Amino acid sequence: MARSMWKGNISFGLVNIPVSLYPATEENEYSFNQLCANGHRIKYKKWCPIEDREIPYSEIKKGYEVEKDNYVVIEKEDLDKIKIKTTKSIDIKEFVDNKELDPIFVDKSYYVAPDPKSANDKAYSLLVKILKDSKKIAIGKVVLKDRENLVALRPYQRGIVMHILKYLDEIRPVDEIPEIAQSKQSKLDPQEISLGQLLVQKYSKKQFDIGDYSDNYVKELEKLIDAKIKGKTFVSTAPKEKAVSKDLLEALKASVEIKGTK
Repeated sequence: MARSMWKGNISFGLVNIPVSLYPATEENEYSFNQLCANGHRIKYKKWCPIEDREIPYSEIKKGYEVEKDNYVVIEKEDLDKIKIKTTKSIDIKEFVDNKELDPIFVDKSYYVAPDPKSANDKAYSLLVKILKDSKKIAIGKVVLKDRENLVALRPYQRGIVMHILKYLDEIRPVDEIPEIAQSKQSKLDPQEISLGQLLVQKYSKKQFDIGDYSDNYVKELEKLIDAKIKGKTFVSTAPKEKAVSKDLLEALKASVEIKGTK
């Protein structure tokens, strides 16, 4: 059962909608511990290489590296001075067309649920309907864990999902990637273009169903761990890598033939 990680309001104009936030995703990962050769879990110490001693937690401070091995110490009192006031409100600043949200800006996602104890749940339903009918998303700000976050609210199924967005200065310019910035437009053969379009058509579906996909690595890892626990020999059933042709035209022809007609 999911637990709420934040309670507050959606605020725009004079309208306030009591809501709760729930994580919309979860990490499907396995955590491994590091062990010594005899199977004992390794512990880590906070060690000062200059003084050659372990540093207790009470002595540890935060430092910002100004230059190589030169730091300025940032005290807790310093950080408290710039601590952003928590308003417990998702303040909507504007509404924009949903196509304006580029996925590259999305960091994390949360479900926004109406407060069942509130008499103002009608306003939540109204916001969902308006966002759906107008095909718009709401852009706003909210303070979570002492950080001011830029967010986007959009309708999702019967409710609302909130995306934490990256600020523009957090997105690396594509020009910093030399393989892209310095690349030249390759001359494409008409037959290559035609076969490429045909291949895309053959792989196309009218609707995307994410349920058709799963993490094969995680499935194999689960089988491996289960075999280890039971003392059995693990045999991988993962598909082998396909041979890749270096000739684009030949690769396109072979791909179209392998996929076949829908």
